[in-house]
Amino acid sequence: MGVASKVLRIVAIAIFMAWLMIPIVWTLSLSFKPYLEWRAPHFWPKNPTLLNYKILFFYQREIAGTTGGTALTKPMITPLINTLIVVGVSTIIAVIIGFFTAYGASRYNSPGPFGLYFTLLTRMVPPATFVTPVLIYYRMIGFLDTQLGLILLYAAATVTYSIWILKGFIDQIPREWEEAAILEGLSPLRAMLRVTLPLIKSALVVSGLFIFLMNYSEFLFALVLTTRNAVTLPVHLTTYVGGSGVLYGAQAACGIVASIIPLVIGYVIQRHLITGLTFGMVRA
Repeated sequence: MGVASKVLRIVAIAIFMAWLMIPIVWTLSLSFKPYLEWRAPHFWPKNPTLLNYKILFFYQREIAGTTGGTALTKPMITPLINTLIVVGVSTIIAVIIGFFTAYGASRYNSPGPFGLYFTLLTRMVPPATFVTPVLIYYRMIGFLDTQLGLILLYAAATVTYSIWILKGFIDQIPREWEEAAILEGLSPLRAMLRVTLPLIKSALVVSGLFIFLMNYSEFLFALVLTTRNAVTLPVHLTTYVGGSGVLYGAQAACGIVASIIPLVIGYVIQRHLITGLTFGMVRA
């Protein structure tokens, strides 16, 4: 009975994973299909082509007429750079602010027993509620269609997650270790930076990756607040429209390229992810 239940469990997991992989494999297959096969019922492309990926990096006047009229699309280089700058800087800001805030809340109970819970209010309200006020305010101060505007907005919107994730890790570090460092002559600030900070390095990575993925896929505010100069990848995906309608092949190719960056980052820092996710599970 034990062997049978184990086999059933493995089969169930395999079916579930296959179900999750179907959209990804379908998108990958669609990215290699020529224009005439985009709506074809077969799963794999009969005449594979790299044209959809060429659309991503070259102006369409170079290949116009080969995909049913693609002259309306633009290369994804600028949106990709915008995305990396906006998401990268906003993630760093959110993690830094989150660390110091979480440390104060953990060690000094600041800003009070209920003050920390007020940071959750920004996540309890639907994001669409803030679109119009932010749009009006950004227009007044000249932040529309700028990288700085998105950076500040993304950092403010995600710092709550950084605070709560890091506070849980800091709470598990004994205060006595910092007190011992202070007795050795370190200031409270240096004790925090030299004792606590290195111990939660993996937690910072986990928090940063979580916030990075959230900002990387954000669509609503980027759509409303950008028009040309600061367009990000999620918004750029909506521009693949030609004379014959939606360019599904180009959209699929863009989605595949866009997904490579988080996968590479996750692979590079996987050691820190495992350490951070298991931190505190086993304590002496």
